[in-house]
Amino acid sequence: MFVTLKIALKDQTSTGEARRAAQHLAESLGLDEVATEEAAIIVTEAARNAVVHGGGGELLLSGTSQSQRKWLDIVALDKGPGITDLSSAMRDGFSTGSTPGTGLGAIRRLATVSDIFSNSTGTAVFARVGGNGDQHRPLDVAGFAIPIDGEKVCGDAIAWVESRERLAVILADGLGHGLSAADAANEAVKTFQAHSSLPPGQILARVHDALRKTRGAAVAIAEVRPLSGTITYAGVGNISGTVMSEGNLGRNLVSHNGTVGHIVPRIQEFTAQWPRDGRLVMYSDGLLTKWSLSAYPGLVNRPAALIAAILLRDFRRSRDDSSVFVIQRAEAEP
Repeated sequence: MFVTLKIALKDQTSTGEARRAAQHLAESLGLDEVATEEAAIIVTEAARNAVVHGGGGELLLSGTSQSQRKWLDIVALDKGPGITDLSSAMRDGFSTGSTPGTGLGAIRRLATVSDIFSNSTGTAVFARVGGNGDQHRPLDVAGFAIPIDGEKVCGDAIAWVESRERLAVILADGLGHGLSAADAANEAVKTFQAHSSLPPGQILARVHDALRKTRGAAVAIAEVRPLSGTITYAGVGNISGTVMSEGNLGRNLVSHNGTVGHIVPRIQEFTAQWPRDGRLVMYSDGLLTKWSLSAYPGLVNRPAALIAAILLRDFRRSRDDSSVFVIQRAEAEP
């Protein structure tokens, strides 16, 4: 199970809506009572910080529940002036407004993992609740799929399966948006989960057969094997994938033209080296393609959830559903 929510942070009343949404999502993921209350407190503080100091923004919630691993990612985003002194801002009692100055410190204490990225274009506050015991995972993964404004369902969908040796992920973008697009994307995820042990090309062929009864979708599937150092990718339609490392700023993975479920001239796998410091960013065409992490000094050393959320904040198209998924080595987490 993977689900994303986006909540606009317009004023102080938004924090109540955000808190209730976080509680409901945490409960639906199976997080215990303590973790659910921690999530509610974190969301309240992060949302208040975005409204008071950032002039408003949005809250992204992304939750997953897979076997024994359950967590909720929380990212509060704004486009305010930024935090000039992060170390001071993390101290209890420090405030540049009319607040007690305990919010960021409380987030750090309650979260399993937390971090802040701030520059002149705005601030992103990240916290993960749950996921205890994940420190031995070789990969840090996170993503968000959010609908076009005005829609309640998202036509983009993400799912992944993970072991220490292998992570396989699907990103599907149903044609158009709304319920029919969501039906196509969810059918792709359902088929992926039923055949996730197969290589990406074979999974994609099965997804193509399953989507014949839908309006179709753009679909890409990636398989990362961090221990053996390989990545295998197969895609059809407007899903983009970029592999980055310190020695190689970006290598675009190839998706063939077509619509999964209708017209697929060719399904082809591509296998490449997965660097030890590798990072894969997969995204739908709801995200502009002209972005570069080099424009955000220090962001490459931050958790995957921060990278995905900032890309969505700054490069999301307003006319389509949008999704981003990031895979990187777990050592990148602070």
